[in-house]
Amino acid sequence: MSRGGGKGLSLKDKLDGNELDLSLCDLNEVPVRELAALPKATVLDLSCNNLISLPSDFCSLMHLVKLDLSKNRLQQLPLDFGRLINLQHLDLLNNRLVTLPVSFAQLKNLKWLDLKDNPLDPVLAKVAGDCLDEKQCKQAAVKVLQHMKAIQSEQDRQRQQKLQAEREMEKKREAEQRAKEAQERELRKREKAEEKERRRREYDAQKAAKQEMEKKTKKETVHTRKPASSSRPPQRPRHKLSWSRSVLRVLLFVLFCILCTLAACKLTELQHQPLCVSVNTLYEDVVAALQNHKTLQNMLQHNSK
Repeated sequence: MSRGGGKGLSLKDKLDGNELDLSLCDLNEVPVRELAALPKATVLDLSCNNLISLPSDFCSLMHLVKLDLSKNRLQQLPLDFGRLINLQHLDLLNNRLVTLPVSFAQLKNLKWLDLKDNPLDPVLAKVAGDCLDEKQCKQAAVKVLQHMKAIQSEQDRQRQQKLQAEREMEKKREAEQRAKEAQERELRKREKAEEKERRRREYDAQKAAKQEMEKKTKKETVHTRKPASSSRPPQRPRHKLSWSRSVLRVLLFVLFCILCTLAACKLTELQHQPLCVSVNTLYEDVVAALQNHKTLQNMLQHNSK
């Protein structure tokens, strides 16, 4: 194993029972793959090296029970450091740690912890306290675990609150979306009703205009027929018609009397009376005159032909 890369010397040469001592090897990185091949090495000493950080796959070394990382230059631990659930003893003396990952709360088997000589956050430094003897280091492990569990619970609570807020926000957005869709449906329904009402008004207006046109056409037809009816001869007044009928009745009566007289003078014994002689003579003269008139008419027709 070389001083810079951790290769060249077999780790088995460093293994003593279940303890693997890699301290004072001037390591810049941890040979995780080689360490994973030695599950019997439950005690690992990486103190007094030049480690600035630990790779994320370092947390796969779940067989570790005791880990010494003191006197390095570690600025932070991997976020999933809590995967080392079998870890009981952890020495982080004299590094550059300010905080610990929240997953640190999962190290439920941790019994011993040393965080001295790190630029810790004041709250964390107060919780950890000193580690000057076995008792203080054990108390530091208990208190730090409790503190990190409280932080984890608070973060979980905040995460739950955030998720709850996101769910409520999502519900609110869904409710707003539903309200918007309902409003759009109502708007479309109202627009449809308005369009229907507009078409109905147009239909009524067209129907009224058509009726008005028919009425106007009918009125013009009536006005056109009136002058023709006015050309007819005016009817005679009712009183004039009654007078004409009276005259006609008188004439008929006179004619009837004449005919009766003529019949009496021709057919009865009165024909020898002077009055009847005069009537018969007048009748014969009239008949002769009519015959002469008929003869003259026939002659005229014949000449014209």
